[in-house]
Amino acid sequence: AAVDAARAAFPSWSQTPRAERAALIKKLGEIYKARSEEMAQAMSMEMGAPIEMSRSSQVGAGMWHIGGFLKAFEKFDFERDFSATEKTLLEPIGVCALITPWNWPMNQIMLKAIPAMATGCTMVLKPSEVAPLSGLLFAEFVHEAGFPAGVFNLVNGDGAGVGSQLSAHPQVDMVS
Repeated sequence: AAVDAARAAFPSWSQTPRAERAALIKKLGEIYKARSEEMAQAMSMEMGAPIEMSRSSQVGAGMWHIGGFLKAFEKFDFERDFSATEKTLLEPIGVCALITPWNWPMNQIMLKAIPAMATGCTMVLKPSEVAPLSGLLFAEFVHEAGFPAGVFNLVNGDGAGVGSQLSAHPQVDMVS
């Protein structure tokens, strides 16, 4: 169902103007910053990391990646001249399955989800079954930011049960 939702959202999301996608990611960053203490608590609870480390390093990595990817996205050229008469167009690939490990959960989620969102891909995130809380909270942030239904989906489970199904799903275009 999550892959179907991502597949259904892809045609419109992939054609959403670049400025609109960037604005939603900026809003997501604002929500992430405003709710950073919740995220730090979730990461500390799920991984046992000291709360100060979660606040500074782990939450900070997420903010750093949002800012970095937005900066790169503003300058990224999706249309490149190949020759005098030919161009190369870089287009969103489609539905992405994003499978993340337990360590540095927001770092891993941000490294996968933000570029996919920016470039017009839709996604299904499978956070680590060992550290799912930060992924669930991130899903709340995405919803609060106003991303269209189906652009971001989350499915909890282990690698053997969910990861294997996402990796082999015929409607998934890329696995990260």
